[in-house]
Amino acid sequence: MDATAPASAGPAGTVDALVLDTPDPQGSAAFWRYLTGGIVEQTDDDGWITLALPGGWSLAFQPAPDLVAPRWPGQERPQQLHLDLLVPDVAVAVARAEALGATVLRENERWTTLADPSGHPFDLCLAEDVGSLTVIGLTFDVPDASAAAAFWARLVGAEVVHDADGMAMLSGPRALLFQQVADYAPPRWPDPAAPQQGHLDLSIGPLSQDEAQERALAAGATRLPGEGRAFRVFADPAGHPFCLCQF
Repeated sequence: MDATAPASAGPAGTVDALVLDTPDPQGSAAFWRYLTGGIVEQTDDDGWITLALPGGWSLAFQPAPDLVAPRWPGQERPQQLHLDLLVPDVAVAVARAEALGATVLRENERWTTLADPSGHPFDLCLAEDVGSLTVIGLTFDVPDASAAAAFWARLVGAEVVHDADGMAMLSGPRALLFQQVADYAPPRWPDPAAPQQGHLDLSIGPLSQDEAQERALAAGATRLPGEGRAFRVFADPAGHPFCLCQF
């Protein structure tokens, strides 16, 4: 980095895990573990469970007894984000997901959208060159895909590798995607009337919390209420909460 660059220059952290709110962390973790072949990598006394998924993603579940579940594709209670999974045979994968408790929401020629038992949508997408299910990335609903991709590229130090027709994507082993949605309805966490459905945890690595916060704010984030010894809560310009964490 240029020695004359401001202290706020550079990424604030790297993607560590997607955290889903759920009234039943044990049940949600069991569904995703059996669906994906994931491995339990962490359990906490407060009910938090983390899985390691194929493709390098970590998926965590935090207790949320009052979760306001999405009802996709409507926009009254819209999805805020969803996982995209690659499978060699969509029909086989859908049948397995349904047997585990998923609900089909919409079928397309090369992918099917489902909801997990807590109501979180996810896509099973055809990729004939993969041998088994793997995670391609996390997709955010946003009002402006280009702006969202630019913000997250600054925040995590990634490159925008696609930006066209209302879709954008960042590089990296844990890819982030952004789809532009008309009449976008953002989360307003911690407002219980429009809570988050999930959020990203970012690892700040060797940075201090103050240094990471300075970089996040410089990138365009907003500080939200909520912090602990090892985390602080922020929102991206589209309202999606995320945490900067010291692990």
